[in-house]
Amino acid sequence: MSKTRILAFAGSTRKESINGRLLAIACRMASDAGAEVDHIQLSDYELPLFDQDLESTSGQPENAIRLKELFFANSGLLLACPEYNSSITPLLKNTIDWVSRKSANESPLAAYRNKTACLISASPGALGGLRGLRHVREILSNIGVLVTPSQFALNQAFDALDESGNLKDEAKTSQLQECIDQFVSTLARLENG
Repeated sequence: MSKTRILAFAGSTRKESINGRLLAIACRMASDAGAEVDHIQLSDYELPLFDQDLESTSGQPENAIRLKELFFANSGLLLACPEYNSSITPLLKNTIDWVSRKSANESPLAAYRNKTACLISASPGALGGLRGLRHVREILSNIGVLVTPSQFALNQAFDALDESGNLKDEAKTSQLQECIDQFVSTLARLENG
């Protein structure tokens, strides 16, 4: 039986992003649960703002094609989703939009077919990014991605991580672990029938 493959990235390119730090913890947990995790930085896949005129004159950007290849190679998506103004970040939305575009000999939304996603977020606020997660869940569900019921939102995030990059609170660590375990086990069940 092959390992479950997960593509993981944060919807932020900030070097000290709290969502990036939370994602690193979640990636370790998924790996420990038996998954093969491909943790990428969206800063390595810089994309122009989605524009159909640009696409029709210049085609899909090379980085969009590279990202789509990663989507095709992985059955799971582990996304750390910062909340901007109670919604999804422009970076994450732009990434979703470019990857959704149909290439020659592809069906619409081909890169999202048979994908399962897990959503996590971190925020310095009281809700931990929950309002943004609702929008990400809705977008992904509408393009055919199965989003696992469990999600994790880390509130007061600037004070929640220690210097080693771990969660200070055992209860929050357990909640994140349960979320990741549900994600990995759901992927394994779907892949192995």
